[in-house]
Amino acid sequence: MNELDLNNKSNELKKELMKLNSQIAIGTVPKSPGKVKEIKRTIAKILSINNEKTTNKKQQKGGRKKE
Repeated sequence: MNELDLNNKSNELKKELMKLNSQIAIGTVPKSPGKVKEIKRTIAKILSINNEKTTNKKQQKGGRKKE
């Protein structure tokens, strides 16, 4: 997936997570409680991939390297 697709997917997941969190705050039980943890992990994976791609681009352009 390219960066645009990853960002779109991340935004969709964040919206879904917000809905689930609001349901939990109200006191209703979500249909699948394990979904919250799964969504959080997926968002973290997407952010990690984006971070990795941006650091690789900076290194290719001659930016500062991590040591």
